[in-house]
Amino acid sequence: MTPQQKLTAYRTIVTKEILRFARIWIQTVLPPMITTALYFVIFGNLIGSQIGDMEGFRYMEFIIPGLIMIAVITNSYANVVSSFYSSKFQRHIEEMLVSPVPNYVIVLGYVSGGVTRGITCGIAVTAVSLVFSPLNVHSFTVMASMIILTAILFSLAGLINAVFAKSFDDISIVPTFVLTPLTYLGGIFYSISMLPEFWQQVSLANPILYMINAFRYGFLGITDISLWASYGISLAFIAALYSISLWLLRTGKGIRT
Repeated sequence: MTPQQKLTAYRTIVTKEILRFARIWIQTVLPPMITTALYFVIFGNLIGSQIGDMEGFRYMEFIIPGLIMIAVITNSYANVVSSFYSSKFQRHIEEMLVSPVPNYVIVLGYVSGGVTRGITCGIAVTAVSLVFSPLNVHSFTVMASMIILTAILFSLAGLINAVFAKSFDDISIVPTFVLTPLTYLGGIFYSISMLPEFWQQVSLANPILYMINAFRYGFLGITDISLWASYGISLAFIAALYSISLWLLRTGKGIRT
């Protein structure tokens, strides 16, 4: 394929993915906004007033970055895992694999769709947060780069989950039993410095902790973990998941029957 043909194939996949979640925005973009509003009311206003300041910031301000990151993680993951599995179930992926379209174009197309939905929901949640608290931005570069890296990482994870899923029920197992616990234990509602030493070390095994802390640094200028470690962990996971995705498409494992 010529570069122009590859670009056309990439645009086709991305456009399909964007239209897919945009057509049903009431089901894809609105729920994170409502959920976040409830978090702000319950944790920010009711519980936050009892907790007081967290590392020199109001509790409401402290949890905003984490709530935005929840929306990005869950929606980028959900978009790719549901879309790719649907294509696999309808055997569209098999048709793409036997076409001249390179595997990396397929992966990039689906991941770009997931990143777009994740960032869209992140922006929507940010808009909701402005109703409850003014927005502080310490470093726009760190904030923007980390949200993009996180969306890419979990889009790739969603694709791998979709490849191994045998039914529509399987695509909800990882988000329910892996993603949700790791997200809530990733320092969204607390600083790991508040934990005993043993649990601080245990928390460091959670990759989401690094992303949320770096993202919080972009807003508030505070972090429990080195930014270099956060970027290193994120890039390492992206490289590993991207390689696995390409290998799965090349071998047809979980796709060709």
